Amino acid sequence: MTGIEDDALLAARTAVADHARRLVADRLVAGTAGNVSVRVGDLVAVTASGVAYDTMTAEDVVVVDLAGTPVVGTLRPTSELPLHLLCYARHGASAVVHTHSAAAVALSLLRDDVPLVHYQTAIFGGAVAVAEYAPYGSEELAANTSAALTDRSAAVLRHHGTVVLGSSLRAAYDGAVHLEWLCDVWLRAAAVGTPRLLSTEQVAEAVERFRGYGQR
Repeated sequence: MTGIEDDALLAARTAVADHARRLVADRLVAGTAGNVSVRVGDLVAVTASGVAYDTMTAEDVVVVDLAGTPVVGTLRPTSELPLHLLCYARHGASAVVHTHSAAAVALSLLRDDVPLVHYQTAIFGGAVAVAEYAPYGSEELAANTSAALTDRSAAVLRHHGTVVLGSSLRAAYDGAVHLEWLCDVWLRAAAVGTPRLLSTEQVAEAVERFRGYGQR
């Protein structure tokens, strides 16, 4: 590797470790649950299996190629590596954040989607689908999640958590925070009545507005 490649991989490993620690601090995971990855060219920096996130460092982050073969690091990558690799291969992701957040898991027991409770659903392309349950780390889970990600940048995994894709690690992480908030909003409203929902047309308008949102 050149020095530039080494620097890029170190930056990616550091960012993955930083966001893994944030997962715990923001209560999106507990213990070693969930995982984070970011793509760097034809390589992926990803959290290791069974390593405590609250103390994770760049040295704990594994680098694999797009076939899943370890390239850098001595630890085993997350058991959800097949899911991450499929997100890169089929959905054009630049980063993937997988949480075990409580509101999303609770919603997955009650619904087949995250309904249009707020225009923020537009950041994912509309209502977010709930992928059918499959054992963690399995090819079946990866396939179910990939199907739920069709035309969307996020999915909820039944009895499990969420997966959010992004153009950067920050974007994927922010999306995971937004998705958990949307699930929580629906749960709170549904606990006391029947939530009113936005129409698909209203959310489609928000999708278009988001295209020009922020500084340009």
